[in-house]
Amino acid sequence: MRLTVFSTKSYDEAFLEGANAARGHSLAFLEARLSRETAALAEGSAAVCAFVNDCLDAEVLKQLHAGGSRLIALRCAGFNNVDIEAAAELGLTVARVPAYSPYAVAEHAVGLILTLNRKLNRAYNRVREGNFSLDGLLGFDLHGRTVGVVGTGKIGAAAARILNGFGCRVLAYDPFPDAELQALGVRYASLESLYAEADILTLHCPLTPETHHLIDAAALERMKRGLMLINTSRGALVDTRAIIDALKSGQVGYLGLDVYEEEANLFFEDLSQILIQDDLFTRLLTFPNVVITGHQGFFTHEALTNIAETTLANVTAFETGHGELHAVTAPKRAAASK
Repeated sequence: MRLTVFSTKSYDEAFLEGANAARGHSLAFLEARLSRETAALAEGSAAVCAFVNDCLDAEVLKQLHAGGSRLIALRCAGFNNVDIEAAAELGLTVARVPAYSPYAVAEHAVGLILTLNRKLNRAYNRVREGNFSLDGLLGFDLHGRTVGVVGTGKIGAAAARILNGFGCRVLAYDPFPDAELQALGVRYASLESLYAEADILTLHCPLTPETHHLIDAAALERMKRGLMLINTSRGALVDTRAIIDALKSGQVGYLGLDVYEEEANLFFEDLSQILIQDDLFTRLLTFPNVVITGHQGFFTHEALTNIAETTLANVTAFETGHGELHAVTAPKRAAASK
């Protein structure tokens, strides 16, 4: 089957080619993001492979369908960038990678927690400059701290287990409690309880209409003053303007982001030689208690291998009618899920 791959980086091509060696699909790699302006580039391809910042709204889907595409193979778990209802009306199948490596993202989230707490980024820069002063680098023990985990699907559950291993008191919110986590001592509670009790809040839920700006000004006001907020899920879970105000007031004491609600024009590109035009993003970079990474939580060898294998397995299953096809059938409406 001919597959046009959008938003291709060198590592995407390497891992997809490796996974395709035993499958024999025809892969066409494009650096361009999928949009209304670029959808025509997939004409003649029965399948299109898209990533997190590609646009798959109703108009793009119509163009893809008119060009002969019948399968949208997402090489990610989330599908908030796809108009699922429009795809169903057009008869397009949308498939995803439901679990590429929950450990990769969970470990990255904990890495952000440790970096913010012990100020590892600042300490690294100081030592390289010959400055061995410890002033301003004071942290706190994670052991005994209360951590709120929003969403205990595969990634959230992995994060909860890691934090439980640190000796944290782990509270969780999810409409579908995980019995194995409860057996470890994780306590499920309401979002209000997490907001009121958590010293650290880490987000691991999908982006849906219900969770858009889940962390807004009203939610932030109900949280512990000086809270640490971590988001490695989807950028639009957090209202950027509200979080900037909370950082300025001290309501939020630490912020770790691997995602950003307007990241589509920033992340995965080298913009070091140009002036970034996003004023909210550049404002975030001025805070010494903010650490931002460029959507790299998924970026491990194991995760990229699993993403490539599952993506092409989805294509093969669609083409042959045999094997597991991880199809998306309807938008998820729960505030936290797998």
